[in-house]
Amino acid sequence: MLWGRAGEQKVVEELLDQAREGRSGVLVLRGEPGIGKTSLLEYAGRRADGMRVLRGVGIETEAEIPFASLHLLLRRALDRLPALPAPQAAALEGALGLRPAAGDDQLLVGAAVLSLLAELAEDGPLLCLVDDAHWLDQASAQALRFAAHRLHAEGVAIVFGARDGFDASGLPELRLSGLDRRSALELLADAEPGLAAPLRDRIVAESCGNPLALRELPRSAARHSPLEGGPDGGYGSTRDGGYDGAYEGAYDGVYEGGPLPLPERIQSAYASRIAELPPDARTALLVMALTDGGDLGVIRQATDGLGVPASALAAAEDAGLVRIAGGRVEFTHPLMRTAAYQHGGYELRLRVHTLLARLLAGQPDRRAWHLAAAATGPDEEAAQALEQAARRAKDRNGNAGAAAALARAADLTADPALRAGRLTSAAVAAADAGQPARAKQLVERAAELVTDPRSRARLAELRARIAFDEGTPYLAHDLLVDGAEHLAGDRPADVLEAPDRVAAGLMLIDAARNAWQLSDPAKVAEAAARLHALGLRPEDGLEPAVRAVTGAAVLLREGPAGALPIMRGLVAAGARIREGAHALRVNAAFVATIVGDFQAGRDISAAVAAECRANGEIGKLPIVHLTLASAELYLGRFRDAVATATEGLQLASDTGQPNRAGYLEGTLAWIAAAQGDAPRCVELAARGRDRFDVTRIANDLAWAEWALALLDLGQGRFTEALGRFEAAMAGPVRHQMQAVYFAPDQVEAATRLGLPADEPLRRFEEWAVAADLPWAEAVLHRCRALVEPGWERAEEHFRQAVRLHASGERPWEAARTHLAYGERLRRERNKGSARPHLRAALETFERLGARPWAERARTELRATGDTTTSGTEPAAQALSPQELQIVRLAATGLTNKEIGAQLFLSPKTVSYHLYRAFPKLNVASRAQLAGLDLM
Repeated sequence: MLWGRAGEQKVVEELLDQAREGRSGVLVLRGEPGIGKTSLLEYAGRRADGMRVLRGVGIETEAEIPFASLHLLLRRALDRLPALPAPQAAALEGALGLRPAAGDDQLLVGAAVLSLLAELAEDGPLLCLVDDAHWLDQASAQALRFAAHRLHAEGVAIVFGARDGFDASGLPELRLSGLDRRSALELLADAEPGLAAPLRDRIVAESCGNPLALRELPRSAARHSPLEGGPDGGYGSTRDGGYDGAYEGAYDGVYEGGPLPLPERIQSAYASRIAELPPDARTALLVMALTDGGDLGVIRQATDGLGVPASALAAAEDAGLVRIAGGRVEFTHPLMRTAAYQHGGYELRLRVHTLLARLLAGQPDRRAWHLAAAATGPDEEAAQALEQAARRAKDRNGNAGAAAALARAADLTADPALRAGRLTSAAVAAADAGQPARAKQLVERAAELVTDPRSRARLAELRARIAFDEGTPYLAHDLLVDGAEHLAGDRPADVLEAPDRVAAGLMLIDAARNAWQLSDPAKVAEAAARLHALGLRPEDGLEPAVRAVTGAAVLLREGPAGALPIMRGLVAAGARIREGAHALRVNAAFVATIVGDFQAGRDISAAVAAECRANGEIGKLPIVHLTLASAELYLGRFRDAVATATEGLQLASDTGQPNRAGYLEGTLAWIAAAQGDAPRCVELAARGRDRFDVTRIANDLAWAEWALALLDLGQGRFTEALGRFEAAMAGPVRHQMQAVYFAPDQVEAATRLGLPADEPLRRFEEWAVAADLPWAEAVLHRCRALVEPGWERAEEHFRQAVRLHASGERPWEAARTHLAYGERLRRERNKGSARPHLRAALETFERLGARPWAERARTELRATGDTTTSGTEPAAQALSPQELQIVRLAATGLTNKEIGAQLFLSPKTVSYHLYRAFPKLNVASRAQLAGLDLM
């Protein structure tokens, strides 16, 4: 019976009904200990008629063992692994220790979990219950969150029970509060009938409606009552059930000094119950508390080793403290484990850990932790065991577990140099796990012990990484330069047998990248100069990256004329590589946006993205999506850019890469501006501005300001648009590439107001001449036409622009040119010549979904006397970005399973989106997709 939870039960039942109908859902039940999370999970299990149920739990003593909780949840479903895509199956098998670890991307395990759950749901609806999610090991939690975010049409329901501290990452939550007074009284009446009214009321008040407290506090009061053990066994009551006044002293004796915080009170109540057990039963409970996973066989071996009879556990079960079933034993409530641990003495705990380490010799990770717990001082055997456990954890991408193991190994290490190395390795693992605060603390501990230059440089690199993630890129830059000096042997105090110039070069390249994002020309130039001073050779393999840094320095110092030829070489080098070298190719794709070769940037990025998907390298995709989405935006593929950026944002969240979000959200803000979605644009731009205030990454601010100015421009607010552009150019945005690309917009805003536009025209002209690209020359002619007062010369510029736009590379800019030309022709009273240009503009704007611009073209057409202003909407326009992605892949002949593997969706979700897309496209089969315009 659940008292006072009718609303919560309804939510759970709706989730189950939804799964039975083929729609997936997730729910996080959150609340304090004893509030009823476990009871609601059990209720869900009882109500899961016709559903397969998988049960898992986070175990406090296993929280540092990667994928321990995931194995507990999925152990009865592993026979379905062969049905998964091969890379996913290999990743999950490696994570669960069923085969050597494959690959280095933990999120591929999450994709495999999604596929496995979907595969199980093919047999019917599936319910996954995960209790104590706050104690899930980080690797398991990340994999489950990844899968949960992508469930849609599989018929899977997942319910987590968790205290505060569990990262739900945006999953739906239901917070459980205390029971109302009526429900609390009903629970008490059922659990402890006959309580005297004053005691009952005091318990209700002190429990704050916590159901577990309502059950435990009366027992505590009874055990401490002066009349305890009387013939009626009551709670300070007389034979006839009347209250005899003994309550006050009894109650105050239990909670002497005032009420404790609720969880501590419950633990205290449990401790009192444990204290009443025979000594052997208390020892058996301690063994249980220290044994991972509740394996009854291991527990009995340990109790045998301690001379504790098998009946000891039975006594604990009779007292209602544990449950024994199916070869496993578990506490009736998680707080009981804590109480049992605290009740066991220090010396006895050491004996149990030592014994368990011996019994678990075949489970080296668990053995290592028990050895560490049994150590009372430096212990190299335990430290080495933990170091090996960390290596295994890293192999399975369990970086959080590796960090914990290495940090504990360092605590047990006597040799300072060895200890420093373990602390440094622990810090690297913590940073890889997305735990910057923990990594920072470990770095500081290591720094106190480090003396050699290479180790100092390694720590500097790690500190820089943490600083960048924490939003202090200036500090990150300085740390990288400092570390490079140590490695290059530039400091007299550093004694290096052989300077590591390649490692120094890599650090300086990272420093230059930071300086570029900070819009700091001096720091970019400094990094470039230091790179050249290293004397790197071609065989060192850094030449393309050095070329990019050199080009960036020249661009900021001298302008585009000298820089763009240098940077084109890197783009060409990236385009020639057909496989691998992802970092170089992504860098080349980013540089392609600087030189204006957006098609090359898209081709390179798309190829790298396809490789990452095929290889399961999910962690690389956010930065690849960043370059791909921006290239798609510039090429006028707005729907592709939205789909790419949206997926990239989710992956950035999944992989803990917050600094990628600004660029991706900026892309989405710009497209929202072009399409007239003002609320969306303003929201995303505000995020970009806020992020800049924290990180000082100028790219975030550049996208935000350009998007807001474009929104103003599209809605005819020319004064506001010009003001935004001028304000942006007064700050760090002036050094970003957006300042070049929004210069034509600034020219239009100024000329609309009858103001001079010399500076933005010069800015764009300088870059366009150096770029020597048809689209850039076309836009330059449009700008010259806009500022030209004389019609004859203006018309010649417009004609040249239209001719150059014929390549079709940038439809957005071509439509802007046709619109401006048509508007000028109408003002020159040449309505007949204006109409074709305005129609061309309208058609493109409608295809791009640029509503304000389409309306502007439509208004101009009406002014010329043309009333047939409705364009033809492409077939794909009605599709959502994800539907468009799926339909395009389906048109190539891929199966639902293959599409799902590429997009990290289940086959059923793919099928669901196709089912919705077909009517929008007016097709009835996949075969018909090939003949559609899906651009």
